[in-house]
Amino acid sequence: MADFHGVFPYLVSPLHADGRIRTDVLGRLCDDLIKSGVHGLTPLGSTGEFAYLDAAQRTSVVQNTIEAAHGRVPVVAGVVSTSTADAVGQAKAYQSLGADGILAILEAYFPLGEASVESYFRAIADAVDIPVVIYTNPQFQRSDLSLDVIARLSAHPRIKYIKDASTNTGRLLSIMNRCGDAIGVFSASAHIPAAVMLIGGVGWMAGPACIIPRQSVELYDLCAAKCWDEALVLQRRLWRINEAFARYNLAACIKAGLAIQGYDVGDPVAPQAALTIEERKAIEAVLRDIG
Repeated sequence: MADFHGVFPYLVSPLHADGRIRTDVLGRLCDDLIKSGVHGLTPLGSTGEFAYLDAAQRTSVVQNTIEAAHGRVPVVAGVVSTSTADAVGQAKAYQSLGADGILAILEAYFPLGEASVESYFRAIADAVDIPVVIYTNPQFQRSDLSLDVIARLSAHPRIKYIKDASTNTGRLLSIMNRCGDAIGVFSASAHIPAAVMLIGGVGWMAGPACIIPRQSVELYDLCAAKCWDEALVLQRRLWRINEAFARYNLAACIKAGLAIQGYDVGDPVAPQAALTIEERKAIEAVLRDIG
């Protein structure tokens, strides 16, 4: 089974005004990210605006990412639904397209108990033959994954990783202590990646890596080599990106950053708003300072 580690950018979903995926732009972005040294690609993460796309758009994003990657790096496709049956269908479809892994995300309208949350993720993992990354983001999701549920899911032969986007780094250490080597922990942009690597993380899956891929890979390499002093100097410099993005809509920030770099990715999906001129200037200034 594939070993996932390193930098996995959460890809944007570039759209024409009529809703068609800008496949040429997505393909170019994927190619450039791979050439920058990223270790994998994640379409339909939070930055991919999965909640705003229909099924055909999501399938197009995944298919075109897989085609662009062309086996050079693993593609971990986001699967999200309020319905277990629908999520299972997505997971099977993306595996058949050639995805190397699944990022499993739960949306909920009505509150769910622990048993229901666990059964959702377990059903996805039961339905595929590729590694599953379970994902939790308590800032935006109605139903979180408790430590007990994570520990039970980590025993599943295909649930090999978790991306926890809480802002609680101590929770990540608790997950590592509870699960041991059964599950690898990816940092989110809500965490400080170098700190997560220091306590035993395997990398990070995050939107900002789309616009600073080379620097993100450099940071990962320094952490992997245990060059912590150098890593923390770079981490402090890169943290300005996270600070800027925390002020605005995430997809709007990443799309603006990519547009500044010459990628015609379009605006975030309505009703999300694009950055204002002044907000875009703020992102541009941070990118310029980071280099």
